[in-house]
Amino acid sequence: MSLIFNRFNKSVAHYYKFAALYSTQTHFGFQTVDEAEKSKKVHQVFKSVADSYDAMNDVMSCGVHRLWKDELMRTLDPSPRTRLLDVAGGTGDIAFRYLNYISDMKGDGHVTIADINGSMLEEGKKRALNLKLNQDNVSWVECDAENLPMESDSYSAYTIAFGIRNVTHIDKALDEAYRVLEPGGRFLCLEFSQVNPAALRWLYDQYSFNVIPVMGHVVAGQWKPYQYLVESIRKFPCQEDFKYMIESAGFRCVTYTNLTFGVVAIHSGFKL
Repeated sequence: MSLIFNRFNKSVAHYYKFAALYSTQTHFGFQTVDEAEKSKKVHQVFKSVADSYDAMNDVMSCGVHRLWKDELMRTLDPSPRTRLLDVAGGTGDIAFRYLNYISDMKGDGHVTIADINGSMLEEGKKRALNLKLNQDNVSWVECDAENLPMESDSYSAYTIAFGIRNVTHIDKALDEAYRVLEPGGRFLCLEFSQVNPAALRWLYDQYSFNVIPVMGHVVAGQWKPYQYLVESIRKFPCQEDFKYMIESAGFRCVTYTNLTFGVVAIHSGFKL
């Protein structure tokens, strides 16, 4: 039975990969759009919410997103020599946690913050200045997660938090993550996932569809970006399917940990 289950999940991972290869259309939330159109729409979503992004994260999650990100950093447990690539990390939430984590350690740790959206990176740079962080340990790169300009085997850790569901081709982003990591390097992804049990999932859906877009309108003056947010979460693969996609990219020792009943999950894998 276990063998059958594993084969089924692997077939699901292959489905996502081949569907991406042979289709010129994809989803933008619940809409079906051309692939090129999705990139533009996602870019506009984050450009429109960049200056209120962190405040809305606090409001929507009642601050719990901070605990999720803290747990991601504890899971990574970086050393002072860790060379971290944080993708879709524009406002710096993960990168700044990394810098704080290693602040009392001796070493030459460095973080590269990569994001496709320049507006998000600008917000991160403002935060870095306000926090008086050592800019020698930070690099900012505007680039696409599916086509990273970094050299192969150049980072010891790769993180992506709440970003991978927004890329057009998840498999390409995973392939790039594998490429830029050095042998022994670790991939960590914090992403919204599937809530269990079913009764809690129903409550979560009610909150997501009926409350979050309203919050976006009231707090940030934006309804549509937060409607897209809740829809994109439902289109993202469940924990097991995403696990096998990560394995299909070449990662080994792939695991995931559910947080808050599966509202989010931390996926981990190693390049061995």
